[in-house]
Amino acid sequence: MSSSNLLIVLVIFISLFGMSNAQLNSTFYANTCPNISRIVRGVIQEALQSDPRIGASLIRLHFHDCFVDGCDGSLLLDNSSSIRTEKDAGPNLASVRGFDVVDNIKTAAENACRGVVSCADILAIASEASVSLAGGPSWNVLLGRRDSRTANFAGASRFLPSASEGLTNITAKFAALNLSVTDLVALSGAHTFGRAQCFTFRDRLYNFNGTGNPDRTLNSSYRAILRQICPQNGNGSIVTNLDLSTPDRFDSNYFSNLRRKEGLLQSDQELFSTNGAPTVAIVNNFRRHQSRFFASFVQSMINMGNISPLTGSRGEIRSDCKRVNGAGNWVGWSSS
Repeated sequence: MSSSNLLIVLVIFISLFGMSNAQLNSTFYANTCPNISRIVRGVIQEALQSDPRIGASLIRLHFHDCFVDGCDGSLLLDNSSSIRTEKDAGPNLASVRGFDVVDNIKTAAENACRGVVSCADILAIASEASVSLAGGPSWNVLLGRRDSRTANFAGASRFLPSASEGLTNITAKFAALNLSVTDLVALSGAHTFGRAQCFTFRDRLYNFNGTGNPDRTLNSSYRAILRQICPQNGNGSIVTNLDLSTPDRFDSNYFSNLRRKEGLLQSDQELFSTNGAPTVAIVNNFRRHQSRFFASFVQSMINMGNISPLTGSRGEIRSDCKRVNGAGNWVGWSSS
């Protein structure tokens, strides 16, 4: 499919669901669950003791949730008699993680204020807490989302950006959700911490785009390091740091890495290495001014969090993030 046709399909897709931040506000739980932010933060702090990458994983859950039918917690649903989970879609399979921590947060929230806080809002709060705990900015999270009763396996398979996707297609996917090029660069900056598995970038080391050669936009010294971590026929699930210098800290080093041709993922490096792309100037701006990156990141997280929320009487407040309320026995689906 051409990039122009892809954009048309994406625009039609998102128009079916609309975009709104109606009724979302930062004090939504002020009377019904006033300690929810502290509760979420506490669970994440505990998880970080044994899993330093969990913050980045939680942000990714929020991102992958919002990009499919909006920020409605649909990604968290397991297979059931009526649900085909988004977790098994190509961009998520063996990739998204942190569901156990979300479950722990939900349990703590239910113990404090039963039936009040949605799973979709938990992802939004967890993202802010994860960033601030890693040294990044804090912000007032807009809240009031409700949880979907359905999942969209097909949408997750088709509309989520991938690590090996070109800049034109990724820009189109963001534009279809009313997210700008600045949003794209700022949100990509979340790759300043966390890890990636070898299978997401190994073709760049050995056989980029089927050429039999490595990706020329990858620094040769960096490539040599990555080849030691990820042998050509090695275990694709081995992880390495997205940022070599400060892998667990939220800062602007990600953008300096791109300038040195040390962006781990193709989708990262293309932000700087695509000639004539508007993303290049934004990368340079964020690289020179961390405060501008932080400010843009906060706004872009708010923009993303405003994608098609279920509010009012739509959806539900799940008591278990893995299943809709009143769900029966689970059944298996093929992940193919």
